[in-house]
Parts: sequence; structure tokens; C-alpha cells
Amino acid sequence: MKAIFESGGKQYYVNEGDIIYVEKLEAEVGSDVEFSKVLFANGKAGSPYLDGAKVICNVEKHGKQKKIIVFKYKPKKKYRNRKGHRQPYTKLVVKKIAVK
Repeated sequence: MKAIFESGGKQYYVNEGDIIYVEKLEAEVGSDVEFSKVLFANGKAGSPYLDGAKVICNVEKHGKQKKIIVFKYKPKKKYRNRKGHRQPYTKLVVKKIAVK
């Protein structure tokens, strides 16, 4: 069964058993997370969300992505600014897609 759900302002297209990385969630490792903002599941589309549909995922781990470097400069002005950023994420395993 396939589904599209929304989390953190982004949409994810998943199957049961898929591993996905989403914006960091406030959930314990090993616990289950339920997403009710399901846009599409099992060939049915909502407007905008399906009533009674949910995607249940298991939290596998929390972490940070690779560092990206943000470098700004202005030529001939001796202005240089270098910053690094690591975006936090949550790794999820899709357990079940439930549709009423």
C-alpha cells in the first residue's frame, strides 16, 4: 500500500517498510509516531486530507546531516563570513498505512 503524507511542511511518498528521513520530531527512539495528515492512500485522494487515514512509523534514530558551508563575501571590501550548518533529522521506518 502506498501513501503520501505531510510532516514538517514537506510531503513524503512511502510504502510499508520504507525508511525515510524527516525534520526532527520530539519523540523517543523506539516509539511509534502517527501522522494523520494523509493526502493520498491506496488509490484514494483527499481534499486536502483523507478522513480516518493514518501512517504509523517507528522512530529508529535522531541525528544530524552532513555539514554545509555558507560563505558570503563582498569583493574589494575585505568582508568574508563563513558559517557551517548541520540540519537535525529523525530516521523513521514506516510500519503501517491504515485507511478506513
